[in-house]
Amino acid sequence: MRRREFISLIGGAAAWPLAVRAQQGGPPVRRVGMLMTVMESDPATQNFITLFQRRLAELGWVEDGNVRFNRRWAAGNPERIRANVTEIVGLRPDVIVAQNTPMVAALHKETDSIPIVFVQVSDPVGDGFVETLARPGGNVTGFTNTMSTLGGKWLELLREAAPGISHVGFLLNRAASPGRGAYFLGPFEGAAKV
Repeated sequence: MRRREFISLIGGAAAWPLAVRAQQGGPPVRRVGMLMTVMESDPATQNFITLFQRRLAELGWVEDGNVRFNRRWAAGNPERIRANVTEIVGLRPDVIVAQNTPMVAALHKETDSIPIVFVQVSDPVGDGFVETLARPGGNVTGFTNTMSTLGGKWLELLREAAPGISHVGFLLNRAASPGRGAYFLGPFEGAAKV
């Protein structure tokens, strides 16, 4: 499946090619793996999934009709993330929707053939998932939840709140962002020089 086709699934812009349906004697059942880093009870993620599936249904993609979802939840547990990735990749879905950097990092190591669409990844370029946001290349694409310029804005806000500030630390969770925060650090350092 091409990048444009599986990104349209997430964005709700198009349907899969009609030629594939005709070859299979009717609408195929597409399989979508959904890997969530959070607990299943997380209300924000449940809301995302509800809206996502509602939009797909409006486009004619109905769960247990012509699309089947395989959802896995990791509850922030690294072992569960690895187990879920192995299990979903083994099911060979048509596309995998992955939430957060740790899940995408595990998927990126596991498969280079199944299309992966990420959400809530802060530095997909720095983490090596995509070549650029405009032209991702490979089998990974998606949506980042922040802009790199926020690093500079954070420093500006600190300066407004504490005008006499002369030293600032930059904390980063390397498990959540293996790219070492270069996405934010460059603009942050640029703002520090002003």
